[in-house]
Amino acid sequence: MRLILLGPPGAGKGTQSQRLVTKHGLVQLSTGDMLRAAVKAQTPVGQKAEVLMARGELVPDDVVVAIVADRIGEPDAKKGFILDGFPRTVPQAQALDRMLADRGLKLDAVIELRVDENSLLDRIETRVAEMTARGEALRPDDNPDVLKKRLGAYRELTAPLVTYYQGQGVLASIDGMASIDSVAAAIDEVLSSRGGAKPKVKPARRKSSAPKVAQEAPAAATSTAKPKAKKTKAKTAKAKAAKAKTGKKAAAKRSAGTSKAKSTGRKSAKKTAKSTARKAAGRGSARPKVGSARNKAGLARKATKTGQKASKRAAAGQRQNGRKVVRLRRLTKGR
Repeated sequence: MRLILLGPPGAGKGTQSQRLVTKHGLVQLSTGDMLRAAVKAQTPVGQKAEVLMARGELVPDDVVVAIVADRIGEPDAKKGFILDGFPRTVPQAQALDRMLADRGLKLDAVIELRVDENSLLDRIETRVAEMTARGEALRPDDNPDVLKKRLGAYRELTAPLVTYYQGQGVLASIDGMASIDSVAAAIDEVLSSRGGAKPKVKPARRKSSAPKVAQEAPAAATSTAKPKAKKTKAKTAKAKAAKAKTGKKAAAKRSAGTSKAKSTGRKSAKKTAKSTARKAAGRGSARPKVGSARNKAGLARKATKTGQKASKRAAAGQRQNGRKVVRLRRLTKGR
């Protein structure tokens, strides 16, 4: 995008140029800045320009055209540029057209900022007062008298450019007295209507027909995944149930084994006790036979004595009974 901003001094060309540089990534080519840089460097061209600028006069075309031609040829200007303050005259405009044609280029738009000269004088007076109050240094052209001369030069030399670019069909006029944002919006509208530069943004990724397929594919995958998930859950549940059943059986077997072991232990204990008793009995019966014979003899003696005592008691009882009978007989006879 190659643009030119036209307007008298103080119309706001520099402000709008900076905005376009930031938004669209263009390069601002300001003859005023280039000339001031030359003045600061005190080059021969700068010294000559300093005298002319201090008097409010314009720098000769040959100097300005040479500076602009060199600047347009630099690499950063190949993507697009904004000419601020150039061309100032129709001959400069014609020289610019030839220069661009030699490079196979052409202007995309020329934007005129229309302003009221009396309002511009009020602005410059206010700006000078504010800069003085802040203690800032004033530029030679920051002066109401100098501004009047520059406005007169603009009407005489630069204003004809409006007619020149109208004839080429590239001119657009905008109210430069509006707010900065309003002027910027109007410039954007002109550029977009002419297919001009777009804001400098990262290129968006191209959209292909694949997204639809990609969107349908996840849906299909989801629909097929749901039955599979259900089957998987059912299988998992069955596996868990089988595992639980197996666990119960194992627990039952362990319980049965434990009870069996207990009963077996009890039986074994009983058998052990019996065998121990038998062994003990066997040990008791294994005493010397002499001892057992003695025991038998002793028992026999005891039995004999017992029998004798019993017979004695029986005899004594018979005797007593006999006595009782005799007594009863005596008693009976006495009566």
